[in-house]
Amino acid sequence: MSGPRAILSSSKVYRVLTRSAFTARKPDYTNPNWLRVGLAFGSTIALWTLLFKQHNQDVQAYKAHHGIE
Repeated sequence: MSGPRAILSSSKVYRVLTRSAFTARKPDYTNPNWLRVGLAFGSTIALWTLLFKQHNQDVQAYKAHHGIE
């Protein structure tokens, strides 16, 4: 076996032996992960609620500081 062929065949063996333990899977859109969906929507609702609450507090502080109401 010549030098380049030996290198090519050894690289093929090397790739087979060093495969990753983690394999990528295609997402299954027919069966969604409802826990993750619920957590995503729940956290979004919580963040928007906190945003509106903070905005209302900021508006009240602004009006009190400027004597508007």
